[in-house]
Amino acid sequence: MVLRLNRYDAAAAAGGEAGQFTLAETERAVAERLRGLSVDMSSMAVVSNIYRAAGSVRNYLERTVLQPYELTWTAWVVLWVVWIWGDIETRHVAAEAGISKGTLTGVVQTLERRGLLARHGHPGDGRRVLLAMTAAGSELMEKLFPEFNRAEQLVTASLAEQDKLALAQSLRAIVQHVEEVDS
Repeated sequence: MVLRLNRYDAAAAAGGEAGQFTLAETERAVAERLRGLSVDMSSMAVVSNIYRAAGSVRNYLERTVLQPYELTWTAWVVLWVVWIWGDIETRHVAAEAGISKGTLTGVVQTLERRGLLARHGHPGDGRRVLLAMTAAGSELMEKLFPEFNRAEQLVTASLAEQDKLALAQSLRAIVQHVEEVDS
C-alpha cells in the first residue's frame, strides 16, 4: 500500500511543523498548482509578496515593539492616525486605518479606558464624533514612535537606501493606482 500525501501534507513534512511554510516552499507549491494556467505570474507574485510582507512585518512589530505597551496593530494605527491628524472624525479614522466603524468602536473604547484617546462631539454637527489624542496618548506616541522606527530600520536593514526608496515609490504607485480605479 502506497501512502500519498496531498500537497499540504507533503510541504508540511518537508518544512517541519504543519502550516509553517517558508516563502520558498510556498512559491514552489504555487508554481506547481498554477502550472499550465494562463496567469500573469509577476503580477501575482507582487500582490502575494505585498500581502506576505505586510503580515510578516505587522506580526513582528506587534510582538516586539507594541506588545510591551499592550497595543495591537489596529490600536497602534488608530493612535497613529489621530496623532498625525489631530482631532478627526471617527469615520475618517476608520477609513485611514482600513477598519470598519464597528471595529473602531471597540478599539477606541479600549484606548479611552487607558486614557490615550478622548471622544467629543463635532462642533458643527452633534451627530458626528471626533477623536482626540490625550496628553497621555501624545506622551506615549512620542516615546513609542522612535522605538517603532528603530524596528522599521531593522526590518528594512537588508535593503540598500536606494532600494528602500525605490520600493517605497513602487508601493506608493500601487496604492495610488488602486485608489484611482476604486473611486
